[in-house]
Amino acid sequence: MPPSRSHIRATIGTYLSRYAGEREALEGLLPVLDGAAEPSSRATLPGHVTCSAVVIDRGRRVLHIGHRATGLFLAPGGHVEAGDRTLLATAVREVCEEAGLRPGDLCLTPQFLDEPIDVDVHDIDANPAEGEAAHQHFDVRFAFYLTAEQPPALALQDEEVAGAQWLPYADVRSPTLRAKLLTAELHGLDGRPEPVSASALIHDGAGRYLLHLRDDREGMWEPWVLALVGGKRSREDASLETTLRRELAEETPGLEPIGLMPFAVQEATSVDGLAVPIRVYAGHWSGDTETVDLREGVLLTWCTVDMLDRLRLSPGLGELIRRHAAEHPAAKELPDGAGPPADEAPPGTELHIVGVHLHLQDDQGRILLGLRHPESAFAPDTWHFLAGHCERETAIDCLVREAKEEAGLIIAPEDVDLVHTVHHVDSPDARPRIALVFQARSWTGNPEVLEPDRCVEWRWWKPQGLPAEVVPYTRMAIDGILQGRRYCEEGWGER
Repeated sequence: MPPSRSHIRATIGTYLSRYAGEREALEGLLPVLDGAAEPSSRATLPGHVTCSAVVIDRGRRVLHIGHRATGLFLAPGGHVEAGDRTLLATAVREVCEEAGLRPGDLCLTPQFLDEPIDVDVHDIDANPAEGEAAHQHFDVRFAFYLTAEQPPALALQDEEVAGAQWLPYADVRSPTLRAKLLTAELHGLDGRPEPVSASALIHDGAGRYLLHLRDDREGMWEPWVLALVGGKRSREDASLETTLRRELAEETPGLEPIGLMPFAVQEATSVDGLAVPIRVYAGHWSGDTETVDLREGVLLTWCTVDMLDRLRLSPGLGELIRRHAAEHPAAKELPDGAGPPADEAPPGTELHIVGVHLHLQDDQGRILLGLRHPESAFAPDTWHFLAGHCERETAIDCLVREAKEEAGLIIAPEDVDLVHTVHHVDSPDARPRIALVFQARSWTGNPEVLEPDRCVEWRWWKPQGLPAEVVPYTRMAIDGILQGRRYCEEGWGER
């Protein structure tokens, strides 16, 4: 079955709620939606609904192809077919057929999500050979980003397509689409994929993780598997954390985790085959699942790491839980006389968080710093050392691992020296921290952004020209290193 009339009407309604001033321009479409004929059937005259894919690359260019049938040079698109579940699915199918892309090469934009970016009305000449009279196309256009840095090679559908080009926003052929792209560019439509969904990795601190069994229904994303609670962002959500809290309130009233913090970005695949980056927030909750008013899915259940291999999980979830468990070991009680539990300290002792930091200088004396993601829970939009928390490993092993994972830098442990230590605390109630700052005498590789959910840019800075937005203790450490001091304190107040 093609997309239902109610789905098409809802899609156009959502579009007009964003672009209310276009209602008059689309007055010819509204009778089609209310008529007796199928709105997306090419037999419906004097006009019917078609769909196009506005594919945007990192250079803020849009894919255009030459349509042999019409002679027009436009975004890939065409008629709805019976197997298309939604209008968006039509756009995905058309660009894959005409340009040779795969659905996984594409992802939704955070600015438009699964809503149309444009609806264009254009005239189609009569085609006697096909028995088609002159008519109109009401073309519903959806925006997609490429998932890769560089556009993949195209495999054009020769019988329908005559050439392809990537055109800058200002050169896009459709006037209505061009205007929207230029306006949206001011609000960050830059071709760089971002998470558009959020989920909660909920744990009880004792080694258990909360999983959600999805419904087994047609059109359900990952049906009948155990997954995390969460969902996709809506236009009204101010942030992905807002998305997650809304989804929790809608799906699982009574489930209110505390301490939600960004933990990872998980890659998933939508029902249409699109790539879906999901921001995962970790939070603590140890309540009774029976008290949760579950409104979506089949059940909530606790699991432990040793159960993962026996469960049907959404792709990548097992690895994600194992990673969290490794970084946050569960509390364990020791035998009598063996000391305090693992998560407690001897009386009078304060547990500290240990972080490792890389002080890297190039042959010009410039220092490497990374710009933290604007949605980061710690120091958003602020420059910081390459850094990470120590797991159950030596500090130098942690540094070597973090350098490779975050920036693709290869550092030999024997080429590392401890050059500064910062003992700092964020607030009187926060757990104190010890920042170990290591300097590498040599390394291989150039800094790359490999964890874009944490760092969006690496840059070399002259020590005398550091940006204004630097993490305070990072600046203190750099000053201390330049002055030959090995230790400093921050956040402890007057002594």
